[in-house]
Amino acid sequence: MELFTQLDTWIALTTLTFLEIVLGIDNIIFISITTGKLPKEQQKKATNIGLLLAMLFRVILLLGVSYLIAMKHSILDIETSWITTHISGQSLILFVGGLFLLYKSTREIHHIVEGHEENTSATHKVTTTLSKAIVQIVLIDLVFSFDSVLTAVGMTNGVDGALVIMITAVVISMLIMMLFANPVGKFVNKHPTIQMLALSFLILIGFMLITEGAHLAHTKIFNQAIGAIPKGYLYFAIAFSLGVEALNMKIRKK
Repeated sequence: MELFTQLDTWIALTTLTFLEIVLGIDNIIFISITTGKLPKEQQKKATNIGLLLAMLFRVILLLGVSYLIAMKHSILDIETSWITTHISGQSLILFVGGLFLLYKSTREIHHIVEGHEENTSATHKVTTTLSKAIVQIVLIDLVFSFDSVLTAVGMTNGVDGALVIMITAVVISMLIMMLFANPVGKFVNKHPTIQMLALSFLILIGFMLITEGAHLAHTKIFNQAIGAIPKGYLYFAIAFSLGVEALNMKIRKK
């Protein structure tokens, strides 16, 4: 426990916990939309199971951090006249996860826009079971866990007791998110405009994961390298959109 008597440890732990919570917001939005199709008595259970699985995946990945770092080596090289890419385990997971988010978000938006949610909501609740919701949550947990662990490794690189700090930060952040996940989920599902905004954010995040995967694979299209989108831009866009929507909600109440 001597590790936690050092100021540097607490600074690293506080910073990393905050970043884990920020990265986990994407996960909460996805979970809230997925569990919103379940009966009310199962929503809390599915949310808690989803976040517990997310915490478990993150801890397991942290314990296998050396293997994660090794996954940056190329497993497939493609070189043609118009595209060059060196696909690694990291880039493949991010790319597939981004495609899954794009598919899921676009499908949900289609249902809402076409009015399927109103016309078949009762039927949809019957066909969307707890097991199906948990499978979807597990798939996206894997993607977000991978991104979260890579961030944690980068933040604590060279810090004494880095593994203990990373695991502690993950556990604390997940416990905090479990406290607020259900209120956030109810709020998102109660307000259709917020739900549409959240789905739009997931499309942005999916696109960002795809470009980040392409960047990690050192992909070039027509000799133009694909760069990663800075996360700061994405978070600013999300915060700005939420601010505008908060003003709109205040006006509608009046």
